Amino acid sequence: MFSKFNPLQAVKNVLHNGKEQNEEANLHSFNVRREKEEAYESIKRGTSMVPLDKIVGSVGRYHDFDKQFKTDSVRMDERLASILTAMKAGKNMPPVSLYQIKDDYFILDGHHRFQAAKKLGYSEIRSHILELLPSKNTLENRLYREKTEFRDKAKLPHRIHLTELGQFHFLVKQINDHRKFLIKESTTGVSYQKAAGDWYDTIYQPLATVIRESNLVRSFPDRTVDDLYLYISIHQWEMGKRRKYGIGVDKLIPRNMEEFREKMAKHSKQEYPEMRREMTVFILLNVDGRHEQRIFDKLIALDEVKEVHSVHGSIDLIVKVKLVRDLLSSDGELLSEFILTTIRKWPGVISTQTLIPGISKVKKDDHCLI
Repeated sequence: MFSKFNPLQAVKNVLHNGKEQNEEANLHSFNVRREKEEAYESIKRGTSMVPLDKIVGSVGRYHDFDKQFKTDSVRMDERLASILTAMKAGKNMPPVSLYQIKDDYFILDGHHRFQAAKKLGYSEIRSHILELLPSKNTLENRLYREKTEFRDKAKLPHRIHLTELGQFHFLVKQINDHRKFLIKESTTGVSYQKAAGDWYDTIYQPLATVIRESNLVRSFPDRTVDDLYLYISIHQWEMGKRRKYGIGVDKLIPRNMEEFREKMAKHSKQEYPEMRREMTVFILLNVDGRHEQRIFDKLIALDEVKEVHSVHGSIDLIVKVKLVRDLLSSDGELLSEFILTTIRKWPGVISTQTLIPGISKVKKDDHCLI
């Protein structure tokens, strides 16, 4: 029995588990996090609703609570019970006090109110916030400060998440251009903050919503919706013909920022257009006769293929295909990817030729006879 027991390994396991627990505790230790980020400059953020899952640790009374903010103290449990009763009765409770470091929050005062909110299934809690800005010279911190400075100058409700340094000046230019437009249309002055708020509500939000709902960000790993907003808006409103993506975007986003604003003002959020376009393509195939039936069957099984016709002459098969692309992709890119990943890989396919209709009109009363 003793030959199977390795005391040295047992000690190593205990030390390793203890190290992991200490590392996990440090993640939620306010003092450790503050020193790591060198977060000493503070800004009062006022009162707002904070998601409970963003509150990760405690500041002053961490010895009384475990990492789930639970306590074994009978006296404290009585305090929690009274708060639960009051909250269930609809009594307004004072906001909790939080320190914020980046996107994480630490409780200074209000542990029981926080715990009660979790027990009652709340998703957020009203909080007084004091943000501590990270000053350690890392790329992540420099970018965070850029985001924060832009939001604070413009007095926006949320940060805009760009992933590259030095890009916010493009957004500042958009706000200044929009401010000039508003000043021309107004008999009174328009502050930078007022122009920024209107830009955020009537230009940024509509385009960001269209991008978000299109799932376009899936095609751009490690990028955000805001990155794509910046890319599209710069190329559409500043670079014009020098852009490299599909021109189908013109039908959705006019070349002028204020024209886009006017267009989107006519739609509710539910009526926003999609950043996707359907394209019809005809593919002409020459195939080895021995494989024609098998290729015919494989084609008709593809969701993108709507019709397959076997014909006599220099062409063996005519295929009608419908593809859906986002407005940043070109027709050629989408078509090449489809053909290369399907048809051109099949044994028996000798050659393919593609035809993209310029103008199409389909009569609704047409019938296909077999």
